[in-house]
Amino acid sequence: MAKVKKKKPKLRKKKSTLSNQFHGMIAADGFDNAVIGHSVAQPGRPALIIYDYERCVCILMQRDGMEYGEAVEFMDFNVVGSWVGEETPIFIVNRHNES
Repeated sequence: MAKVKKKKPKLRKKKSTLSNQFHGMIAADGFDNAVIGHSVAQPGRPALIIYDYERCVCILMQRDGMEYGEAVEFMDFNVVGSWVGEETPIFIVNRHNES
């Protein structure tokens, strides 16, 4: 059975859809509800939008009808694997609440 290709989300300069605090930062299209904050700019390093990885997976499952494994594979290859330079957003997995 052939895999159905899903539209790859694009990384883009953030517009004011989230808030002014993300002005000029690169964002991943379609994952605004997974934003948990941003990093603090350091000398020689820009501030970056930070996404909750599992929330992104849930978005893919709900929005695109993907199964969990398919959504994880898509996230890893097409979203997290999309390097656009030093301003590429950060995707984190929160293991703090796991036993």
